[in-house]
Amino acid sequence: MAPCAQTGSGRLSRGLLLLCVLLGHGLCHVGAEAEGFRQEASTSPPVPMYNFTDELVEEIYTNVTQLCWKSFVHVMQNVTGTQLCEWNVISRPYSLLQKCLEDWADNLKYSYPNALAESYIFQSHHRYFQNCSAGSQAYFDPPEDVLLAMIIAPICLIPFLVTLVIWRSKDGKAQP
Repeated sequence: MAPCAQTGSGRLSRGLLLLCVLLGHGLCHVGAEAEGFRQEASTSPPVPMYNFTDELVEEIYTNVTQLCWKSFVHVMQNVTGTQLCEWNVISRPYSLLQKCLEDWADNLKYSYPNALAESYIFQSHHRYFQNCSAGSQAYFDPPEDVLLAMIIAPICLIPFLVTLVIWRSKDGKAQP
């Protein structure tokens, strides 16, 4: 755990403030001079007062998603090339990456899904799973004659059914 340091101006540096926010407000207390913290009465503990701008939230989320990605890459180093397409092997690291991206977006009140999270998901697919197909069987279009029969059969059946309905309704007898 990184120590909390106080700069000469009496304020936490931006990086350490970010670390304190991410690790929890109870871990870093630098006294009353730390920006964003205040103490109400001597009986209550310090209460964090966060006023994040959109740019700061985006910066925090960018840094955290890089950590999520590094963690995913570290776990995927233990997966062999033959195991990359086995869902029971990769589902846990893949789910942890997605959960990390989603949970941090939720914690920071940042929209999810977002472009940054999607880029990491796409990057994981491109880097690790591009040679995996959806299943072991590849699907192809049927031959042209079969395809033509599948298209024309319903088209020809419609006029026959319309003629049958009209012929049955011309009977003139009331149907119960």
